Amino acid sequence: MATRLQQQDPRNLPAYPVVDAAHYLTIPVGTLRSWLKGRSYPIQSGSRYFEPLIERPSPNLPQLSFTNLVEAHVLRIIRQQHQVPLDKVRTALDYLTQEMSVAHPLARVEFQTDGVDLFIASVGQLVNVSQSGQLAMRKALQSLLQRIEWDEDGLAAQLFPVTRFQTDEAPRVLIIDPRISFGRPFLVGTGVQTAILAERYKAGESVDALAEDYSCDRLQIEEAIRCELALITAA
Repeated sequence: MATRLQQQDPRNLPAYPVVDAAHYLTIPVGTLRSWLKGRSYPIQSGSRYFEPLIERPSPNLPQLSFTNLVEAHVLRIIRQQHQVPLDKVRTALDYLTQEMSVAHPLARVEFQTDGVDLFIASVGQLVNVSQSGQLAMRKALQSLLQRIEWDEDGLAAQLFPVTRFQTDEAPRVLIIDPRISFGRPFLVGTGVQTAILAERYKAGESVDALAEDYSCDRLQIEEAIRCELALITAA
């Protein structure tokens, strides 16, 4: 008989250590931890605690699910590029959840359609965000949402991670699919895990040799290596 864990949707299983998830999404580990655990922050009268922004599959396990990866993928543009205060993000997410009546709204297609406007409207009420700032936020969010593939039920099914922060420049050559390769990133069109390519590169094989082996161009191999070795430029 299948266990309860095996019967669950693979998108919602704890599969990604925090360090790995932060690496795949190019988010500082400390930042991702604070989104998962919440933290205290100083105010004039003392301190205040904000609730976690991302709910993991199990409070007893540190790993993130694929759904959590998608949520963090969307959240990083809100925090890193637009600097919306964390407590305001939490309030806006609560509003979004109430309006949509669904869990994990950032990982649902509804966020791509109505949700972006709902979220930005809520943020605008909480923070003094200019009209041009709201337009910039909407454009940036839509850019990240284009890197998600949705299934027929409107749930995030695949993620094309960004190996550099300028999302408009990042090619869609890597993919994370929770049903393939245990959810680890692999090269689109080949099924080859980025970890394998990075290991071969670290062992001394050239980018050109790897590209020839897998019938890819240099750009694809470089992106795969960059995903695994953020501090090394494939050349």
